[in-house]
Amino acid sequence: MLFLVISFLFGLITGSFLSCVIYRLRKKESFIKGRSYCPNCKHILSWKDLIPVVSFILLKGKCRYCQKKISLEYPLIELSSGFLFFLAALSLEPLTPDKAPTLFYLWLIFSLFLVIFVFDLKYLLIPDSVLNLGIAISLIFFFFQSLKKGNFDFYSLLLSLLPSLFFLCLVLISKESWMGFGDFKLSIFLGLFLGWRKLLVSLFLSFFFGAGVGLILIFLKKKTLQSKIPFAPFLIFSSILAFFFGENLLDWYFSLLVK
Repeated sequence: MLFLVISFLFGLITGSFLSCVIYRLRKKESFIKGRSYCPNCKHILSWKDLIPVVSFILLKGKCRYCQKKISLEYPLIELSSGFLFFLAALSLEPLTPDKAPTLFYLWLIFSLFLVIFVFDLKYLLIPDSVLNLGIAISLIFFFFQSLKKGNFDFYSLLLSLLPSLFFLCLVLISKESWMGFGDFKLSIFLGLFLGWRKLLVSLFLSFFFGAGVGLILIFLKKKTLQSKIPFAPFLIFSSILAFFFGENLLDWYFSLLVK
């Protein structure tokens, strides 16, 4: 139980860093060097301004120096990261030393997921650098797992990548008006992470949620049929659901078919 709490707290800290990454990626600034600063008044922030969630509450959602409102995005990213880190650790219970590489892998992947989710939601863009890193990490972990098992499952790897061809077709046919190459590369990343079975669950859920939200926004006259709606957030959210519950959903679905 103690490690689950530590995982949550580490996730909060990581979420604070991810907020910095998202902001500086957009500004094309280095997120490795340079101290954090207020995006409004540019004042350098001290440690007491950067305590995840706590600082936001104590400062009542305002910058200590210029009194401008701090976006709710920051504590939401921190809490989301903490929750995902907690779930990752919980999914590997009981935690043993041999599961450490898998846990760190999940933490890395979920961190990239959050960056992609927020970035595409805000800017209708998925950073290539984040996608390339996700694909590289997933491939390395796949080979690492294959070495542990002593068997390279090329067939499973191929099946995990096949659904991305569907995205490539949508991109080419629509000339990127329906989906961009970022979505295509994201499908490769997700296929490597989830495997083909859970990826199918993720794709079904993402199109279901995407269509549902799109129709609601059109009904509320917030969007039109020609409006661009970021699809990556639906893919990311559905992939997280598929990772934790995909096998249960598949079992439930197939049980309905045999009745």
